[in-house]
Amino acid sequence: MATRPLKLEFDGARGARLAARLDLPAGKIRAFALFAHCFTCSKDIPAARHIAGTLSMEGIAVLRFDFTGLGGSGGDFSSTGFSSNVEDLKRAADFLRQNYEAPQILIGHSLGGAAVLSVASDIPEVRAVVTIGAPSEADHVIHNFKGAVDLIRSEGKGEVDLAGRTFTIRSEFLDDLEEQSVRDKVSRLGKPLLVMHAPLDETVGIDNATNIFIAARHPKSFVSLDKADHLLTRSDDAAYAARVIAGWVSGYLDKPAATGSSELKAGVEVVETGQGKFQAMVVSGEHRLIADEPADYGGLDSGPSPYGYLSAALGACTVMTLRMYADRKGLSIDRIGTRVLHDKVHAVDCEDCADELKARGGKVDRFERLITLEGDLDEPTRTRMLEIADKCPVHRTLEAGAAVVTREVKPGT
Repeated sequence: MATRPLKLEFDGARGARLAARLDLPAGKIRAFALFAHCFTCSKDIPAARHIAGTLSMEGIAVLRFDFTGLGGSGGDFSSTGFSSNVEDLKRAADFLRQNYEAPQILIGHSLGGAAVLSVASDIPEVRAVVTIGAPSEADHVIHNFKGAVDLIRSEGKGEVDLAGRTFTIRSEFLDDLEEQSVRDKVSRLGKPLLVMHAPLDETVGIDNATNIFIAARHPKSFVSLDKADHLLTRSDDAAYAARVIAGWVSGYLDKPAATGSSELKAGVEVVETGQGKFQAMVVSGEHRLIADEPADYGGLDSGPSPYGYLSAALGACTVMTLRMYADRKGLSIDRIGTRVLHDKVHAVDCEDCADELKARGGKVDRFERLITLEGDLDEPTRTRMLEIADKCPVHRTLEAGAAVVTREVKPGT
């Protein structure tokens, strides 16, 4: 299961704020991956969304971002080049390293593939590199400029139409592309490489995949994307690519630590991510979650609120308690569900509240559980199940209250 992508920002190589999204698995994270999109594309093209979403369901967190001057990122595209894209990738890796975990996987689509091949050696944590429809040389993209190249050379810049949009290309951009030697980088890569390419790709020919594969040293693999187009616009093609990537990288990643490992911190740790006003990363053992506040309260609405998590704790405890009771009694229950509603109400208006709560006056927290029991149960058994729900440990904690001890410790303790 995957969470909704988190909206993030970080500083790019040219000082502009770069817009990013992090597809974070809901459960254990096997590794973080960094995705580089195709030339003049954005992080939100269907292929990027499908691949990131599928990988997140396989336990791989994926950061995708817009290069300087593209998509939601700031900066001037005309002042960028292939080298600045490579530097943006380094900044993205730094951002992951500082806020989450350094990327172990690099995935590049089209010119983004050439970029990850060029940057992989500069990110020591990278264990595996994947290219999708990548050119074997960065200057391959120049053929898309058609008759504008001479004008760009003579005037210093020119307008080119790409995928229905107009971009300003400077002569420095052409020089930068021509000075790169992607195949030299590939020959010195020193990391496992998966080359994925569609034989019928009309934008970047299959001979590019051949050149990359020949230049690379083992371990290396090639997977044909059959009848996919260059942009992997069909969701099935993108999903297939993602499943292959998830399976292929498994052999190059560390095995997840066993539950209860002494390396895992005790308790639950919550730390600000620096994104938005309230967003925080929640780490519990091997699990990572996001806490936030709704947009109406100034948050990004990227995860449950603190009270949302408290309601979730009550609901989860209730379901588990009822399942344990049902199994012990041999009850025929197909599925147990609980929806928890939370509100703050005036104590005097709370008809279901205990007398001691009403005596406090003011407002009190009221949690209401709506329990569903799917199965062949008689009414006395259903009534007994509702009584058992009140024995859930979290329920008892909420009713009894708890001692909360607060003290300051040094960072990293």
